[in-house]
Amino acid sequence: MTSPIIVAVDYPQLEPAQDLLEQLDPALCRVKIGKEMFTRFGPSAAEMCMKKGFEVFLDLKFHDIPNTVAGACRSAAELGVWMMNVHASGGRRMMEAARESLDKANSDTLLIAVTILTSLSQEEIHEIGYSGTPEENVSRLAALAKSSGMHGVVCSPKEAERLRAENGNDFLLVTPGVRPAGSDTGDQRRVMTPADAMQAGSSYLVVGRPITGAEEPNEALTSILASIED
Repeated sequence: MTSPIIVAVDYPQLEPAQDLLEQLDPALCRVKIGKEMFTRFGPSAAEMCMKKGFEVFLDLKFHDIPNTVAGACRSAAELGVWMMNVHASGGRRMMEAARESLDKANSDTLLIAVTILTSLSQEEIHEIGYSGTPEENVSRLAALAKSSGMHGVVCSPKEAERLRAENGNDFLLVTPGVRPAGSDTGDQRRVMTPADAMQAGSSYLVVGRPITGAEEPNEALTSILASIED
């Protein structure tokens, strides 16, 4: 099967990122470049991963006026990244402008939208002004993203089953907040094991510390893949 694992490669220096990439098999995973590495090293961080054979999810969560986000998405697509994301809370016009920029460039880069960050608890969601449960807000934002032309959304694995039922099998569900049984949950709040997340309907699983913090990252990766296949 095509691997559903996306390894979060987010480091403040290039050397540990390079070391990690040397230990991972690009046939078994894709990689994610986030704000920390991209802010320090710019496009070279993504290019480094692609030169080693990895497809790159550029996780910058664009959220701005429509024209600005459209330009950012066009620039990211020109890098050759496999996937990028925007915030669904930026609204319909912003997401439509982003998708249109990729279509005009004839880019096959996947564009997904962030719903509710997996680090947010029920109380924190209410504190920032969202009524209802996390699941209700995720469902609402996912529907908006789909109707705005997004290929899928970022959501917690806890919402995957509901979103799969509501949006069909072709809508991508990219889920952080995935931890093997017994792992530290870190700053994630709505978590699930990799096997359970896939069973619930996730398309891709973003995994960080359980792989990047392991003594043998590729062994940790293959162990997770084996748990999914079982």
